[in-house]
Amino acid sequence: MTMQNYYIMSGDTTAAKWENGELTVLNDTLLPLFLKRVHNAELWLETRAIDSHRANSRLLKKALRLKEKDDVSTVIHVNGATITDNYWIKPIDSDLTYADVKFSDDYFARLALKGTYDSFNRAANSKHSRTPELTNIGSFEKCWRLIDGKWWMYKAANHDEMFSELFIARFGAALGMDMAVYERGDHYVKTLDFTNAAEVNFEPASTFMDDNDDYEDVIAMLQEICPQAIPDYVRMIFLDTIVANPDRHTANFGLLRNIKTGELIGLSPLFDHNMALIARGYPKAPKKSDLLIRLFNDLTDNHPQYKEYLPEVNEEVIRKVIADLHMRVRTNDIVGLIMGRNGMVNKDGDNIEFKNKL
Repeated sequence: MTMQNYYIMSGDTTAAKWENGELTVLNDTLLPLFLKRVHNAELWLETRAIDSHRANSRLLKKALRLKEKDDVSTVIHVNGATITDNYWIKPIDSDLTYADVKFSDDYFARLALKGTYDSFNRAANSKHSRTPELTNIGSFEKCWRLIDGKWWMYKAANHDEMFSELFIARFGAALGMDMAVYERGDHYVKTLDFTNAAEVNFEPASTFMDDNDDYEDVIAMLQEICPQAIPDYVRMIFLDTIVANPDRHTANFGLLRNIKTGELIGLSPLFDHNMALIARGYPKAPKKSDLLIRLFNDLTDNHPQYKEYLPEVNEEVIRKVIADLHMRVRTNDIVGLIMGRNGMVNKDGDNIEFKNKL
């Protein structure tokens, strides 16, 4: 589908106009960061679409009877709105307001997460047609649930994926890092929406980095647009290094932004660790050739001042977090893995404790 003529909105403020394939910026302060970099509203909408490769995505589109199922058409169906920012689109001359397009129910959540026939049939016979699932990105089956006025992301997970997500969230918090809130469910793990329904805007790093997640390049960009985020970014990639998280990419970290002023506040709470630690099996003992360790050590070799940002890691904290989760895991193996990887960070295999500067 070719996108027609729309206003790009931030809340009820018009940020830009997309007309005849041309973007006219009307309020640069509140313009989505992606559109500051790429002046193409269709490409921006494509980044906001549910992953069409997810089986439940196809069921959802079928239940909603979407005639056009391409990414742009899918997102336009809900005016481009998402849970975690206040950006959206409206046709030129439309009298829609942000209150009209902001999501207020989770009617299609079960279908998006479970994909059962009963949930499909119930959705197909619904009079509802708007759902945040159409702009719920990512490759895992997931959904948004509205509980006591708060949005929670539910994501399918097996035991080891769930443990890894829950452990790292609590471990990072114990180290003084700003972590997203995670809770355990039945074959899923749930995460509290850290924007509180777009009271702040979440700008994923992909909006200003595309898919370039090179540490030096990301820090150079943060230095330019949000230098206060650098310490938290360094702590994030340190945590990824010691918990063996290979899946940090520009769609699963980013910046928070003031919805009224457009000011970039800092790094968002850390989330999405369900491919780390033991999620894909218990990793072997680390070696000097380990890619994540080498990349992080290269960074701190080039910028030794970043070591000041790193928290102290000790065995007692790891064991306490594991014990508090009450999940069956090989505790000694996990302790050995994390402490071993921590000991190889920026030292030639020797253990080191960093001063806590948080």
